[in-house]
Amino acid sequence: MSELPHLNAHGEAHMVDIGEKAASDRVAIAEGWIRMAAPALAALQRGELAKGDALATARIAGIMAAKRTAELIPLCHPLSLSRVEVALDVDTEAGAVRAEATTATRGATGVEMEALTAVQVALLAVYDMCKALDRGMTIEGVRLIHKRGGRSGDWSR
Repeated sequence: MSELPHLNAHGEAHMVDIGEKAASDRVAIAEGWIRMAAPALAALQRGELAKGDALATARIAGIMAAKRTAELIPLCHPLSLSRVEVALDVDTEAGAVRAEATTATRGATGVEMEALTAVQVALLAVYDMCKALDRGMTIEGVRLIHKRGGRSGDWSR
């Protein structure tokens, strides 16, 4: 019925069987931004937020989220991640914080969802830490920028 692997012959959602797939090294990199008002961004940079260090908190939140992706996304396989890195950089010209997550494993399925989840949650943690100063923040541009490994090979945006 469909070429989408998460749909069976009857069009019903199911978890893809990866039991016969060969394990390979897999890496994914995702990015995203949270835009905010200049006073909130300045307070974040100066470490003057009432809740503490937003970037450190967001980095840990992103790592934790990557590890729990299968609990959040119904058809994702639980993975043994070999690496999760979350970097957050303040871009004062853009009035934003950029998050980038890199995830890696050796397995039978990719780690794109883990990288995307890490970015989303890291940015949500920044929102939570800064919301007292700016409730109008916008999370945007969350996207996969690179993946390596598996049957489909390498892909870059």
